[in-house]
Amino acid sequence: MSTARQDATRDRIEAELVDPLSALGFDVEAVEVTPAGKRRVLRVAVDKDGGVTLDDVADATREVSRVLDESDVMGEMPYTLEVTSRGVDRPLALPRHWRRNQDRLVRATLADGSEVTGRIVGSDDTAATLDVDGEQREVAYAEVTKALVQIEFNRPKGGAHDQHDQHDDEEND
Repeated sequence: MSTARQDATRDRIEAELVDPLSALGFDVEAVEVTPAGKRRVLRVAVDKDGGVTLDDVADATREVSRVLDESDVMGEMPYTLEVTSRGVDRPLALPRHWRRNQDRLVRATLADGSEVTGRIVGSDDTAATLDVDGEQREVAYAEVTKALVQIEFNRPKGGAHDQHDQHDDEEND
């Protein structure tokens, strides 16, 4: 299958899935179709505010299966469906990615080649505010060429997510 044809198929699949998954609260983050012998593998990555649970992946999988069964977008060739959540190693490319990673440490490469590393303390439709060594710095998305969440094994306590997690732990005691 040619690259242009693969892109067109991927775009058609995504267009079929966006509205039904959105109705369930999911955003379609990526659609990938790859050959696998006499079959194809269709990978659909979803995300939502608050994160994606295993139950969410199951719900999204059922909805994707239903939509594809009612559509001819995959054609007659057999395929394997994989529905997954957006991984932490995916770049922050849209404002919603920044919002969903509030309180996380991020490293951004800017258009001028410089890098900035800081904790996301706020975001809107045009920029994120980072805490860089105790100083607030606004970073416009238009200036970011690449941004990745940094893995922290010893994440500092005190962020909004940490307080929520602590509250959950107290309820489970």
